[in-house]
Amino acid sequence: MNNSCISILSTFLLLVSPLQTSCRPDNTNFYDNYYVTWGHDHALLLNQGREIQLSLDRKSGSGFESKLRYGSGFFHIRMKLPAKNSTGVVTTFYLSSRSSHHDEIDIEFLGGPEYKLHTNIFTYGQGDREQQIHLWFDPTKHFHSYKILWNAHQIVIYVDNVPIRVFKNKIKEGASYPAAQAMQIMGSIWKEEGWSSGGNKIDWSQAPFQAHYQDFYIDGCVSKEDGGSCNSSRYWWNSRKYWRLNPKQEISYQNVRRKYLTYDYCRDNSTSRAQHLECYNS
Repeated sequence: MNNSCISILSTFLLLVSPLQTSCRPDNTNFYDNYYVTWGHDHALLLNQGREIQLSLDRKSGSGFESKLRYGSGFFHIRMKLPAKNSTGVVTTFYLSSRSSHHDEIDIEFLGGPEYKLHTNIFTYGQGDREQQIHLWFDPTKHFHSYKILWNAHQIVIYVDNVPIRVFKNKIKEGASYPAAQAMQIMGSIWKEEGWSSGGNKIDWSQAPFQAHYQDFYIDGCVSKEDGGSCNSSRYWWNSRKYWRLNPKQEISYQNVRRKYLTYDYCRDNSTSRAQHLECYNS
């Protein structure tokens, strides 16, 4: 069985129920579904195309994106993050639309002596929905799986099959939800010496910083021009069991929030919750 379909045991015993996603041999070539978009000389294919290494140095970082756009899916990747002191280095896996008023679902790893996992959700160009957690393992030692479930009912972000963020569709209550724009899958490594690092500069003596990605198969509904619905129940990630967390997943999710959540925009009294109606009753 593919390692991405196996929960990795951590030092802390998180209650995790099996996450039933498609399991298949990890033999999809990077170029089957993705292509490098920038920093071409900083991207290196490994393991017969089943792994890509993105590098960051003073000259450049690098990034890739999917060839197709998707309207729903259960998107996944396996990553090993740059080691050393990576303050100011941001490594990403995310979904984004192409419009000026874009939708986006972000997983960003903020480097440093200790990594932070930073998530954000944009709807029609408006973000400011940040959450941050500390990981319960060292993400530089081994590959770990990161997944984004996106359907008409909820967005769930998973780390090694543990739900760490849930964003419900509350359009009926007047909140915003990314549902109308197709998105591409993207990954990148780049420098950010402002908000992500507290203004601290990158120690370039540690360069090059190298991020590794594996598992390039895509479980997603390709956006169609013929009006075909990506919310159809014929796609397994749209079935009723993926409309909400099951009881065991909910326990695991609350455990993560209790132990590892360090920032939640819904709890930040310095921001206006009035523009984020999804924060109420959440």
